[in-house]
Amino acid sequence: MEESKNFGSAVLYGIIAIFAIAVASSLVFSLLLRFTSLQESSLQYIISAVSFVSLFAGGFISGGKGKQKGWLLGGLTGLIYSIVIFLFQYLGHDSLFDMEQMIYHTCFTLTAMMGGILGVNLNTKRTA
Repeated sequence: MEESKNFGSAVLYGIIAIFAIAVASSLVFSLLLRFTSLQESSLQYIISAVSFVSLFAGGFISGGKGKQKGWLLGGLTGLIYSIVIFLFQYLGHDSLFDMEQMIYHTCFTLTAMMGGILGVNLNTKRTA
């Protein structure tokens, strides 16, 4: 019971970190688009890179908080993120994921898993 509670709080920290980074980067990008001559199409790759970095950071935080099974914690973090985005898209815009979005979200989950693995391994103190 204690382990599942620890997993839940670790994943929650990761999800909160992902959405905090997303909100902050959205604010920065919206200000750039509003007050400069940049077009949305010119920021497409930068926005994708920031998305991958935020998922990696969320997985890293989940793994660091959970201290074990980083791949599972990162995977759950990425999967929950994808489910939340899917629900917003489906309920708010009445559209499902297309194939490109499915590929992106699969890669997001894999990136969060890698972050979780590194989070466990870098935050665990080894004693010999």
